[in-house]
Amino acid sequence: MIVYFSSVSENTHRFVEKLALPAQRIPLKVAQAEQFQASGPYVLIVPTYGGGSLKGAVPKPVIAFLNQPENRRLLRGVIAAGNTNFGTAYGLAGAVVAQKCQVPLLYKFELLGTSDDVQRVRQGISAFLQQAAQRAESEPSPEPASHP
Repeated sequence: MIVYFSSVSENTHRFVEKLALPAQRIPLKVAQAEQFQASGPYVLIVPTYGGGSLKGAVPKPVIAFLNQPENRRLLRGVIAAGNTNFGTAYGLAGAVVAQKCQVPLLYKFELLGTSDDVQRVRQGISAFLQQAAQRAESEPSPEPASHP
């Protein structure tokens, strides 16, 4: 599953449509994003904002969405959209989310992405989520809490 944010420019939305994978879109408004719930384990696709600055790199609705503990718990990895004109800040939102949420930054693509990006991401997400599910199945279940 993919969860993604796209501004009114729709660049990230068009990229996600090309993937032809199940996806949920984070609402544009912060108040709605605060209430939005991921329906299962997911990879987040996030554009980078802020013109190369760390401040503002992650869109505010994405921050609101990830501030919900259940949404953070279901996050398995991040893919970032960006602009190489911003040099070392290219795809910075993905690096910020990956570091703060302690998940891998899986891939970065520029603007709308190329057909190669679409193919790599489609194959990579499918394989990555399958591996994550297998790891989750092999982990021992937590012991129920004992009541005093």
